[in-house]
Amino acid sequence: MSKAFTVEEVAKHTAENDCWVIIHDKVYDVTNFLSDHPGGKKILLKNAGVDATEKFDSFHNASVLEKIGAKYLIGSVGSGVEEEADTDDVEDVNPLMVGAQPFGDMVPYGDPMWYQDWYSPYYDDSHRAVRKAVREFVDKEVTPFCHEWDEAKKLPREFYIKAAKAGILAGCIHEVENADLIPYEMPGGVPYEKFDSFHRMIVLDELSRCGSGGVTWGLVGGLGIGIGPVIHFASRELQERIVPACLNGTKNICLCITEPSGGSDVAGLVTEAKDMGDHYLVNGEKKWITNGVFADFFTVAVRTGKPGFGGISFLVIERDMPGVKTTQMQCSGVWSSGTAYVTFEDVKVPKANLIGEENNGFKYIMMNFNPERVGCIIQANRFARVCIEECIKYGNKRKTFGKKLIEHPVIRNKMAHMIRQVEATHAWLEALVYQTKHMPMELQALRLGGPIALCKAQASQTFEYCAREAAQIFGGLSYTRGGQGEKVERLYREVRAFAIPGGSEEIMLELGIRQSVKVGQFMGAKM
Repeated sequence: MSKAFTVEEVAKHTAENDCWVIIHDKVYDVTNFLSDHPGGKKILLKNAGVDATEKFDSFHNASVLEKIGAKYLIGSVGSGVEEEADTDDVEDVNPLMVGAQPFGDMVPYGDPMWYQDWYSPYYDDSHRAVRKAVREFVDKEVTPFCHEWDEAKKLPREFYIKAAKAGILAGCIHEVENADLIPYEMPGGVPYEKFDSFHRMIVLDELSRCGSGGVTWGLVGGLGIGIGPVIHFASRELQERIVPACLNGTKNICLCITEPSGGSDVAGLVTEAKDMGDHYLVNGEKKWITNGVFADFFTVAVRTGKPGFGGISFLVIERDMPGVKTTQMQCSGVWSSGTAYVTFEDVKVPKANLIGEENNGFKYIMMNFNPERVGCIIQANRFARVCIEECIKYGNKRKTFGKKLIEHPVIRNKMAHMIRQVEATHAWLEALVYQTKHMPMELQALRLGGPIALCKAQASQTFEYCAREAAQIFGGLSYTRGGQGEKVERLYREVRAFAIPGGSEEIMLELGIRQSVKVGQFMGAKM
């Protein structure tokens, strides 16, 4: 139990060799931190012995207390006398609450509406349990370290293990038919057979609340898109060798489709897998491969037949096969994602590593695109929501021209436009996820391909808008890595990672209309 100090006791410690401060009712002895304080020791001494909460909040993130402040914490503000327990059993009731179980900080629009005491037809107590479990994991194990990991351009291996044990890895991928391949319990203790599309959406959405595309992509980016073809089309032997190892955090997998010569033009890929009888001989290059730097398994689209759609196959290529080389690429954002340039030079791949049927790979790619793009929508829209949450919090403590930032009409106008786009996108996302939960898998690629493509473009453009407006609201803080504007600065750099990969906005808009019109014609639309 921490010791309680009175305000009067704290006020006695104001010297350079004995300096205490109060922040959020906690008492810190910062004597040994004076010389290390980035702003110099005089500012600390100026606020010694008093409650410095308002000054601290004006210049720092809360994570500073979690990461640095913990070692200087010596107690809390109190009377020093044990207070009598409150025996009043009358429950305080907020007259505005309707009883839909609010969750989180209740910052307006800082979380989806169903978190904020709104009714929803999509969620039940199992979804609330998942939400709670992942929120606790992210707040403790992820958010405080995002900046550190981003600057290091990698995630620590122990983080993958922790995330695996928390069920995060299994919670972010396609449903696995053989549940025996799932190594750990799912988040919130939800039985695997009851873990649905909305549970998966919640896991990725809550993970994305950390405000780092580098973390989300580094942890589940390659996994989410690379393991899908293995789960749905690979042999049982490949599944048993790959799936558990990737879901327990000891191995990584990535998807290799994009090449230096083209990205969205999948049918034009040129990496060759030549049939040599008992194996394939693979030669080619792949570019912008998420998790490629540290991947153990590569789900690779190769050409095994004629030019065009019909000559593409999928192979599992393994890190220890001679001729595999990866080089980290220096990108604008998502630094800890391990984005790589991958080369295959005379790599001998056993025929047993073929996924599904030869020359049927384009079908598998198309079926993989919808889940990948839904993942992009979830992340992009939560990142846009993070911008809203950060702006509302900052706007309530930053003062300009004698009043809080949020009291300026021009700032509220910016926030309003951010909010309307995020909420509209989230409502569309929920409608699409509901379809993935109920629509037969064999119809989803055709029926949902167009709407998902359009929603992805909507999400990335919403993210771009919110990141820009948040940067304007934060001003110079959004131009500096770390500090109060850490999330906004980082997210502004990461917009392009959602506007281009998984299908660029231009391709998504074209595909969305073209495919929707074709589906409409087939279903008898009178146009």
